Amino acid sequence: MKQEIEQIAKKLNPDSVMLNQDFTSDRVSQEITTKTSNVIHLATHGQFSSKAEETFILTWENKINVKELEQLLRTQELLGEDQIDLLVLSACQTAKGDDQAMLGLAGFAIKSGARSTLGTLWKVRDDSTAIFMNKFYEYLKQPEITKAEAVRKAQLDLIGDAKFNEPLFWAPFILVGNWL
Repeated sequence: MKQEIEQIAKKLNPDSVMLNQDFTSDRVSQEITTKTSNVIHLATHGQFSSKAEETFILTWENKINVKELEQLLRTQELLGEDQIDLLVLSACQTAKGDDQAMLGLAGFAIKSGARSTLGTLWKVRDDSTAIFMNKFYEYLKQPEITKAEAVRKAQLDLIGDAKFNEPLFWAPFILVGNWL
């Protein structure tokens, strides 16, 4: 995950990077509520369940439960800022739900006000995810490239790499919400 975050930080906003012990509940809350960013990338593990008390993302020292996360995601909207355009949850199974809630944390993020969420359907490897995310953001920065097209092109890049051409590596990424 460290490699993924360092590469992405170069493309987005290096001042907002929180790694390891810097990735605390308070710091996440502060970053989301005080900075206006239309892209939030969280490379942390979490758990989703149809039961709110069992749904959370992990920080260095704690958990941010689903209700706290919802409040944080709605903050920009309440402050009159633009809605979060893209929330990326790149850790394992962030878009995997259960029988009663099909889209996991990614679906929850859409319900909480993010226009789009990129998540994963199964356990992912750090090395292939870092490559995918790096390529995704490279494509997304290009004019006229939609989020869906950036996902497709990043997947094709992994398919073209002999080390990562199996669906296990390129197929877990799913875009929920606005594809444009």
